[in-house]
Amino acid sequence: MKSATISQIQKELTALEPKQVQEICMRIAKYKKENKELLSYLLFDAIDEKRYVENVKKEIDNLFHEINRQTTYTTKKGLQKTVRNMNKFIKYSDNKQTEIELRIYFCSKVKSARINLDSSNVISNLYYREKDKIQTAFSKLHEDLQYDYKDEMERL
Repeated sequence: MKSATISQIQKELTALEPKQVQEICMRIAKYKKENKELLSYLLFDAIDEKRYVENVKKEIDNLFHEINRQTTYTTKKGLQKTVRNMNKFIKYSDNKQTEIELRIYFCSKVKSARINLDSSNVISNLYYREKDKIQTAFSKLHEDLQYDYKDEMERL
């Protein structure tokens, strides 16, 4: 079965009654946890982006607290899990400013936790990849916003 294009779906949704659109949204939310999380973000968190960023930072703190630092392997796995969750939250927001704030926060947490970047190529690559993603998102920001984040980026 071939799926319809986005424009076809958009046209069809505009033709439907609000009650039917609501039923479709509820049905989509039942099938996948990510769909439900995205719908929750759009309905409740998109209104107050600052509060959303603070909640995600708390989630990152919790994930850092759960990291088992006994071995390099478990540290690496914990960091990968944290980055995976952070990327999911960034994808929901689709806001470059939110992306930069969260990625900078993650990198600063890695530094403050004194995780040895030289202990594993994977850990160092993970950290430097996040820094590259910050640079990419930074270049897409407005000049005034770039000035606001410049000091934080230099600290990394």
